[in-house]
Amino acid sequence: MATDIKMPQLGESVTEGTIAKWLKQPGDPIAKYEPICEVATDKVNAEVPSTIDGTMTEIIAGEGETIEVGQLICRIAQAGEETAPVKEAPSEEAPSAVQEEEKKDEPTMKNRYSPAVLRLSQENDIDLTQVDGTGAGGRITRKDILAVIEKGGTPTKTEASTPAPPSLKAEETIPKPVARTIESENGDEHIAVAGVRRTIAERMVQSKHEAPHAWMMVEADVTGLVELRNQHKSSFKQKEGVNLTFLPFFIKAVVDSIKEFPHLNSVWAGDQIILKKRINISIAVATEDALFVPVIHDADEKSILGLAKSVHQLAEKTRQGKLEIKDMQGGTFTVNNTGSFGSVASAPIINQPQAAILSFESIVKKPVVKDNMIAVRDMMNLCMSLDHRILDGLMAGRFLQRVKERLEAYQRDSSF
Repeated sequence: MATDIKMPQLGESVTEGTIAKWLKQPGDPIAKYEPICEVATDKVNAEVPSTIDGTMTEIIAGEGETIEVGQLICRIAQAGEETAPVKEAPSEEAPSAVQEEEKKDEPTMKNRYSPAVLRLSQENDIDLTQVDGTGAGGRITRKDILAVIEKGGTPTKTEASTPAPPSLKAEETIPKPVARTIESENGDEHIAVAGVRRTIAERMVQSKHEAPHAWMMVEADVTGLVELRNQHKSSFKQKEGVNLTFLPFFIKAVVDSIKEFPHLNSVWAGDQIILKKRINISIAVATEDALFVPVIHDADEKSILGLAKSVHQLAEKTRQGKLEIKDMQGGTFTVNNTGSFGSVASAPIINQPQAAILSFESIVKKPVVKDNMIAVRDMMNLCMSLDHRILDGLMAGRFLQRVKERLEAYQRDSSF
């Protein structure tokens, strides 16, 4: 008996993944924990490991195909068992007459659509009843929709005569964007939106559509923190081997404030709000062409030193493309250090299903009134987007005020 290998959940709130590349082919021997394929999602590019020792017998999902979490992607025969004849990976060639005959005997799945197929069809005004599916049982795959788009789309029915796809509930319907034609001029460069960039785009649209975003900002005087960090950054680097940045101090202020306001550490679950026990901080890490959000687990149990090392390790793994599945799972609140590239104010998009995301902006010297005198101080904006289904302005404002107070409490001689 072959073992079914299914699409794993590669991150918090991730519902699907795209097979980027198969690392093993039918007939190849596989060791337990050895990578069998690469999968791309909006949060991470990860290798999927085998759960057993054995031999690859059948590849179900082809490269470029988007598969929902929990769906079958391949089969592996356990070592020592007699293996059935291997089946080659899905081909782009036209199906043979025998294959067509076999399809007739399969139960129809034409009217079952994945979230990726639904989104693509709605964004491009494609009538799914006019599309021929190449998936199992005639199911329409993401690759089928992309092929239709490349050919210029399909005839559409009027809104009154076209029923909603059976698997799409009314509350999940995403408004169609206004169709428009963009004229291209000589010298314009066309960049295909695919892979991680396409998935990021889809997730950002989903978050803005589903979560009613509210936004607020406070300004903090971090002069003492700047002096503290400047005094210790050289010795810290020599002793610990990592840079002492401002981010660990920001995270520490956040996790200590979350303990006072646990609703900030919650997630939206449809008919209920779940207050998370563990405080796992997601941090935004940018590469040249994508944004990833790895997680510092149990951040409230770490010191400034521990947070600094965690930040350094996750940033290095992200930029080297070595993030693991565990690095992306379980985040409960997101911290974004937009000030590192000069931003002074931003309105970040919530990392669903979390309740909020907090951006720390650039530290800028400003003349301010202190003790009825003008003084030059190091000032910074704290910008927070919140899910108004979970949080109201009063609680969010009090939380933000406590983060500000904790940052302003640092002085040149503070211990950490």
